[in-house]
Amino acid sequence: MTKVFIAAWLCAVALVAQPAPPTAANPASIVLANDKLELTIGTTGGRFSRLVLREGEPLSALATMGHFLALDGFGAPSGEERAAGMSNHGEAGQIPAKAIAKQESGPVRSVTLQLWLPLAQETLTRTVEMADGENIVYVTSELESAIAVDRPVSWAEHATLGPPFLEPGKITIDMPATRCRVRAEKAGSTGKLAYLKDFDWPMAPLTKGGFVNLLTVPAGETSLDLASCLMDPARKYAYVTALRTDKQLIFGYVFRREEYPWLMNWMNYTGNARAARGIEFSTQPFDVSHRETVDAHEMFGAPTYKWLPAKSKMRTRFLFFYCPVPAGFTAVADVLVEDGQVKIKDQSGQIVALNARLQL
Repeated sequence: MTKVFIAAWLCAVALVAQPAPPTAANPASIVLANDKLELTIGTTGGRFSRLVLREGEPLSALATMGHFLALDGFGAPSGEERAAGMSNHGEAGQIPAKAIAKQESGPVRSVTLQLWLPLAQETLTRTVEMADGENIVYVTSELESAIAVDRPVSWAEHATLGPPFLEPGKITIDMPATRCRVRAEKAGSTGKLAYLKDFDWPMAPLTKGGFVNLLTVPAGETSLDLASCLMDPARKYAYVTALRTDKQLIFGYVFRREEYPWLMNWMNYTGNARAARGIEFSTQPFDVSHRETVDAHEMFGAPTYKWLPAKSKMRTRFLFFYCPVPAGFTAVADVLVEDGQVKIKDQSGQIVALNARLQL
């Protein structure tokens, strides 16, 4: 039986404390599997390091920097936070997680990991589930504050598409976005988008004039841009998909729009096979400090931060899927969660229906 290895999703933080050596009591990774998928979870930060689709040709859905959790911080900290020991993207991606519960047999397999964030004074409990017969992984997270002060939270599910799944000119990325904004960058950057300009997804303004369609990843182009989009406020569930029609494969996330109202597109195009595309759904539009998210207050009429009340908890839940699509399946028109299924519709009217008994 051929296995499809969804390549390592490596942590994007460049300077990271080295985790303790793995032991029998604290292994470097945990494997969770059903009859369709096999997921390897790195215990440092609880990041997803490999996914195996049990049938199909070898092709990775995520690579390069992968999916890790940016918490409690997304992007660079303030000067004072950095001086206090906080690194880029918060602590969660660097701290060894403890497995506090496992279910390794039966119709639903699961593992629950727990992280204590000493600088932020928060506890993260994260449960990953897979049900037999499904091409879906469910992720539930609970964040609890230990302090007696309300605080703004910075939380991003930092997923990055890379080679070989992300092959320039051969992949289409879509989402139910509405208004978007190009982030300002430092002088001398290689961006092609017009900085701080607003636009309607997916047509982004170019510095040289005209527009570019962000659904695709161009071949033979070098540029680095960031553009954040508001997920359609009329939707209960938002999504982001990556479709390879030539390989008849699709990968994607579905999440509650109220919990993750923003998605930041990080477009690092190198002009070769090392291109990367971040699809980072989050509580805030851009990867900036807590102070900057609060100072901004809102963008397009939506808040740019969320509150975690004193001595309280907040909970999020999302799923991701990876599966074949039929011949002729073109651009994604919608992804719906209904009747115990995730239904992926294309513009021709075809539907790929995935069983999703655990729902959202």
